[in-house]
Amino acid sequence: MDKFLIRGGRPLTGSVRISGAKNSALPCLAAALLSSETVTLHNVPYVKDLITQRRLLEDLGATVLTPEIGTNIISAGNVDTFEAPYELVRTMRASVLALGPLLARFGKAKVSLPGGCAIGTRPIDLHLKAFEQLGANVSLESGDVVATAPKGRLTGAEIEFEKVTVTGTENVMMAASLATSVTTIRNAACEPEIEDLADLMSKMGAKISGAGTPVMTIEGVEALGSAEHSIIPDRIETGTFIVAAAITEGELEIRDCRPEHLVAVIEQLRAIGVDINEKDKTTLDVKKAAGGLKAKDVVTEPHPLFPTDMQAQYMTLMTQAEGTSNITETIFENRFMHVGELIRMGADISISGNTATVRGKTPLTGAKVIASDLRASASLVLAGLCAKGETFIDRVYHIDRGYETIVRKLKAVGADIERIKE
Repeated sequence: MDKFLIRGGRPLTGSVRISGAKNSALPCLAAALLSSETVTLHNVPYVKDLITQRRLLEDLGATVLTPEIGTNIISAGNVDTFEAPYELVRTMRASVLALGPLLARFGKAKVSLPGGCAIGTRPIDLHLKAFEQLGANVSLESGDVVATAPKGRLTGAEIEFEKVTVTGTENVMMAASLATSVTTIRNAACEPEIEDLADLMSKMGAKISGAGTPVMTIEGVEALGSAEHSIIPDRIETGTFIVAAAITEGELEIRDCRPEHLVAVIEQLRAIGVDINEKDKTTLDVKKAAGGLKAKDVVTEPHPLFPTDMQAQYMTLMTQAEGTSNITETIFENRFMHVGELIRMGADISISGNTATVRGKTPLTGAKVIASDLRASASLVLAGLCAKGETFIDRVYHIDRGYETIVRKLKAVGADIERIKE
């Protein structure tokens, strides 16, 4: 497995471009299964999860062309199988997003139970219950989800999720797009990625209203057609680079981003002393304020509040802030696995239940650490950038799942980081 070697203590300066959002590109690729016509997606990041998703589509019989970096041309007219194999699904839980479109278009689907980051229980029971409400027969057989529409087509229904689920909302949106009559989703996820998927599907001919709000309505249509769509910028990568500028006492211009997609993050970081200036609608200028960083509590919540995907990065930043902060995780129960590694580097952090207490400011020292999941990887990179000495990060395949060319981007703005091949 590859490792990162980081020699810390260098302020990051310069300009960095934000890639397309992995968490938007994944459902958009899956949505191409809804149509027999060609779907063209631009600004698709070249990350491991998207490579896996493309392989999944190809295994189902679709053709996926990538004539240039960032553009995927998908033709699902020749899909001839309806099973997503365990070998692919086990590495990425977003593979479950094949269920909705396969069930909607072909009336049958078989997908292995998903894998992905080990950050706690992320059951798909909410997806399966919703499919049943749409008229599907759903069963679990030897680790596979098997779903069929008895009449070959799903039927619109009133669906209310017990808790907010992003992939559940996306799956039901796609399943309902070809159903008979109207589907209403209550307690729907409101993330920008939901709106981006709805935008693509609307271009394909779907009738969706309320995307980005807790109540969505999908009026089923007979068929969906071709479309061309550009994936939104990655708001979590944007937030990560804001923290990178602040924690290294540097100054970054962050280009091709969408500040309106991470208002809660920007407000929180401004409140602790990060100087964030919106240069224009797609560009941020970021540096640490002259007064230094001040500790401040945060609680992770569904969008539009502070996202769980920024919790680990924020925790690393709090190790360099004056005072004590409490970070409460309400989304996933095992998302503090980076804490032990930060403590190895000198952080003063304790955990009680779902709250981590960070006592700063503590100097960090380079160490050998292990990444446990995608965002934990990012937090350890940030720690290494500001630590004294050398930091070796093992299992960096996690960060490859969601951050495009992270080493190249960091080196371009002054970081001393290299990938060590094994």
